Amino acid sequence: MLAFLSPAKSLDYASVIPDFTQTDPRFEAESMILATAAAELSPARLMDIMDISENLAVLNAERYANFENLPARPAIYAFAGDVYIGFEAKSLDEPAIHFAQDHVRILSGLYGLLRPLDAIRPYRLEMGTRWAPGSGTLYSFWGQRIADLVMADLAAEGSNTIINLASKEYWGAVEGKFTPDVRVITIDFREIGPDGLRFNSFAAKRARGMMARHICEHRLTDPDALKGFDTDGYEYDADNSDGDTWRFLRR
Repeated sequence: MLAFLSPAKSLDYASVIPDFTQTDPRFEAESMILATAAAELSPARLMDIMDISENLAVLNAERYANFENLPARPAIYAFAGDVYIGFEAKSLDEPAIHFAQDHVRILSGLYGLLRPLDAIRPYRLEMGTRWAPGSGTLYSFWGQRIADLVMADLAAEGSNTIINLASKEYWGAVEGKFTPDVRVITIDFREIGPDGLRFNSFAAKRARGMMARHICEHRLTDPDALKGFDTDGYEYDADNSDGDTWRFLRR
């Protein structure tokens, strides 16, 4: 069973992190093609294709111009957004981190597919960016490659099940590209409010990280065991779930 997360825009390259042996991203050649091409883009062009501020565009232009010399750290400690606040990697013990390395995957616009201990450099390149060298979009650039690596990982662990905790933007890089024997279970987090069910993006992102952590803490390999997830007040909603979409509610 593999659990999938999206990356984060917020990064942390300053705090102290546990000392684990880093691994190399498996699409390192492709990420260098993207980084080298991005280094040719002006801040104004980056502002346009990434829909970011001038300050962020200048920062990322500088990053790409000096990409190979930037510091690197494991992805699970480099990403610092809501998903990763929920995951709380720094408080996980060593066996749980090694379980995550085998059972958690992070989709990335620049790196394609990451394992938690894959060393990454600071970057910003969202999967939905309408740019890529030789391609109109990053979806076109990555094509079938990410999905093929995912299926190889599933075969290596003797599983056919994916727990989709990624955003629609990132899941779009692999959606519809797996063989029919691959089972994808998409997790939907909702809240019960005075006006009925609602989707809270902030809470859902943290819950995705919490569920990935739950998988690693408890070494879960059977998807049905996820129905017992109750962190932060969430409960499995059997009445509004089906074989491919599982809903978790909290009040």
